[in-house]
Amino acid sequence: MNWKRFWVTSLVVFVVGMAMSTVIDRFILMRDYEKLNNLWRPDIMSKAWMSYVIGLLAALMFTLIFIKGREGKGIQEGVRFGIIIWLFMTVTFSLNLWFLFPIPLALAVKWILYGLLTNLVEGILAAVIYKPVAPAKS
Repeated sequence: MNWKRFWVTSLVVFVVGMAMSTVIDRFILMRDYEKLNNLWRPDIMSKAWMSYVIGLLAALMFTLIFIKGREGKGIQEGVRFGIIIWLFMTVTFSLNLWFLFPIPLALAVKWILYGLLTNLVEGILAAVIYKPVAPAKS
């Protein structure tokens, strides 16, 4: 395993994933969240730093799993991996939250759709950054 590429890929996946989540949550879905103020922790902002720690752990695991299963097929592999992670994590997590809490199904569907976009971008980035090294020409 190339540790330098692992860390670079993980960092890019983390930064892009957090940026996309910020735009989606703070701008696109904010009205949906405001309707559910009674569900959120009153001290949520004091714990907001945890989302960065969780996001970093997720990026590290995302990259590690991608690398371990990588077949060197380029961007199509990144798309496939993004879809697999989306089905495994985003879809199941969103539907589980909808089932457990009084969250509108429409919000869960939005999480699923925006999650697909995010996971696809992350998968493509992982494939582009961690592409196979071309053999040295002699």
